[in-house]
Amino acid sequence: MVRGERPDLILLDVMMPEMSGHEACKQLKADPATASIPIIFVTALTDAIDEVAGFEAGAVDYINKPVSAPILRARVRTHLSLVHLDQLRESRLEIVLRLGRAAEYKDTETGFHVVRMSHYAAVLAGAVGQPQAWVDDLLVAAPMHDIGKIGVPDHILTKPGKLTPEEWAVMRTHPTIGAEIIGDHNDPMLRMAYQAALTHHEKWDGSGYPRGLAGDAIPLEGRLVAVADVFDALTSVRPYKRPWSNEEAADLIKSEAGRHFDPRVVEAFVRCLPEFLAVQQRYAD
Repeated sequence: MVRGERPDLILLDVMMPEMSGHEACKQLKADPATASIPIIFVTALTDAIDEVAGFEAGAVDYINKPVSAPILRARVRTHLSLVHLDQLRESRLEIVLRLGRAAEYKDTETGFHVVRMSHYAAVLAGAVGQPQAWVDDLLVAAPMHDIGKIGVPDHILTKPGKLTPEEWAVMRTHPTIGAEIIGDHNDPMLRMAYQAALTHHEKWDGSGYPRGLAGDAIPLEGRLVAVADVFDALTSVRPYKRPWSNEEAADLIKSEAGRHFDPRVVEAFVRCLPEFLAVQQRYAD
């Protein structure tokens, strides 16, 4: 019945004929099609050991009989609101990833570029001591770093040769365009995407663009994405260059510590190079 009806939430007794509520809950949680449905046990079993068994089976809540209708309704409302929040998060994540894909259609880079560089950036974020929630947000936000290339004319973006000074001036507008597309939000992940898009071409010594920021004035997400983006760009095939070896790319990044890149991020890169190479193999073009 659950597979056919797809309820948003299930109220489940424990003591039932043929199959107990605990066993029914375990089976529902073992099936990927029904595992995400929250289950609340409503039962006359009041011992702590019974509550523990219910939570271990996968329930999100445990209500004792006799049931108070107002309390039951309040608990149901709470858990349904969490379900809807999860759905909003999933749809937001999908929209962000779709926007990241949109930028790829304007560029000569492959779809795996944004996958690799976002994983590189997340590896670096963990290595410099950022909490896991921050690392997870960066993994989602980093693919948006080049969304501003949507606003760069194709004849400049896909030009196989060297850009003229006038063309280069247009290319340098893509961080600002990207920030305008994403918008400046209070939401942590979207704020991170905004900062990554706007600042991933800033340089530690202040010689980058679009604002000429230097040192710690560059948001951390921009400093992390800069290293991740450059490493993948160097080691990938492009119409205008051969792929560099991993050793050549690593040597350049190390030589640019204190100039292009944050020295602390470069130190983390050196420590994490084996993890970078594992990502590179997993998401090879």
